[in-house]
Amino acid sequence: MEIISNLISAEYLHMLVRFAICVFINWVIVDLLYYPKSKRRDFFFTFMLIGVAIFFIVFFMIFVLEDMKGKTGIGVGIGMFGIFSIMRYRTDAMPVREMTYLFIVLCLSVVNALASTMPLLELVLTDMLIVFCVYMCEKSLKVVPCKLIQYDRIELIKPDRREELIADLQERTGLEILRVEVGGIDMLRDMAVLKVYYVSPKNMVSNSVDSNLKIKRTEYVDQ
Repeated sequence: MEIISNLISAEYLHMLVRFAICVFINWVIVDLLYYPKSKRRDFFFTFMLIGVAIFFIVFFMIFVLEDMKGKTGIGVGIGMFGIFSIMRYRTDAMPVREMTYLFIVLCLSVVNALASTMPLLELVLTDMLIVFCVYMCEKSLKVVPCKLIQYDRIELIKPDRREELIADLQERTGLEILRVEVGGIDMLRDMAVLKVYYVSPKNMVSNSVDSNLKIKRTEYVDQ
């Protein structure tokens, strides 16, 4: 223990404890609350690694700025602005639910990295309070998966042929369709964009692609 204490400072050991707490809390939120509904492995990967990266960025940014008297506040403010600007770091539009989880992971990582003077018990209680809030929201929110589909049989989008439209979609996709909303219509190519709400099979990945219809993306909405 004396050798370890000589090689590693007490502050750094304290940081490792907070880092372990941060990673565990992020894992609980992402793996136990987010992933069971979305089944998005790409976002699972993103949330966990962004949380790790943000924690160390904030910790070492504060560590470097400690000796810069009068500049710590400015440096932290600029750093926070840069951190939260990565909410735009994506190529495709991110659904609202995924954006919310990304914001929660970022906030938790920042809080755990900055809480150097907070007792560990208070830090753990704060993290658990956030987990409880996320759990209650997930429990009370009834979500229905939906897909945006480019549909070719434009003659079936008429309101009086809605049952035929649903039957055709169910036959071609194999999904149990709950309701369909008609979006944009392309008269030149006889195509329409449909938002299809369906009952998600238990073993189905939410970002799957149907071979007959062009599915743009999958998102979750309140029922």
